[in-house]
Amino acid sequence: MAKVTLLINCKDKSGIIATVTNFFHARKGNIVYIDQYVDTENGIFFMRLENEFYTEFDITELRREFGKEIAEIYDMNWKLFAEERILKMAIFVSKYDHCLYDILGRYKAGELNVEIPFILSNHTDLAPIAKAFEIPFYHVPVTKTTKAQAEAKQLELLQQFEIDFIVLARYMQIISDQLISEYPNNIINIHHSFLPAFAGAKPYHSAYKRGVKIIGATCHYVTAELDAGPIIEQDIARISHSHSIKDLILKGRDLEKIVFSRGIKLHIQRKTMVFNNKTIIFT
Repeated sequence: MAKVTLLINCKDKSGIIATVTNFFHARKGNIVYIDQYVDTENGIFFMRLENEFYTEFDITELRREFGKEIAEIYDMNWKLFAEERILKMAIFVSKYDHCLYDILGRYKAGELNVEIPFILSNHTDLAPIAKAFEIPFYHVPVTKTTKAQAEAKQLELLQQFEIDFIVLARYMQIISDQLISEYPNNIINIHHSFLPAFAGAKPYHSAYKRGVKIIGATCHYVTAELDAGPIIEQDIARISHSHSIKDLILKGRDLEKIVFSRGIKLHIQRKTMVFNNKTIIFT
């Protein structure tokens, strides 16, 4: 048995679902999941479909046939994935270790169906963690004078290991436009939800001083505009006057780990679709 996943969006027209499902039925496929959504304001149709084949099939030929018989007719934006291929994920980190530990723990527990060819950092502090999990670690320092060389080294490693997507596990450097263009909607970041209200190095301290009642975390795709990319996942925790700054930091880090892992899983499962800097998240 082999599974394929189809993601499409196009102008909404009558008969799209029937046409697509009949395409797979005619090839002896068995549809095990289908979810669709219509943006009525803009007249855009979105769909995610999973199909199982119990006989041999050629994914290249399947893509060619779908493109010619359906996608061209409906002028679709579409992707057809073979599920037997495991995605390769690179992790970028700096000095904070909570998201890194959480990702690697879930990875070792089998929660994240990916390969992790390497961990990259602009510092050496977290190298022992990579060693403990037996994952190659690359130190690529970044300064004002070496930023271009650092980015060139990053791209070299990403291409060498054929990386599919990148997660920024509290990587405290701005990602270059070149890297973003090489991995559009394939770089995932996590940050606290105080931005822009509580920007800066100590957002939880600022929030504490203002007496906030809610803290949060946001997982999003990286775009050229800082912390303004399409949102994948968010969550919050309630705070009261009895919580200290330390409480806020601990609760915030817990949220970051949970929200980040959810966002990564959605991406791995191909349940996200970006349209006009907004994400459609399929259940």
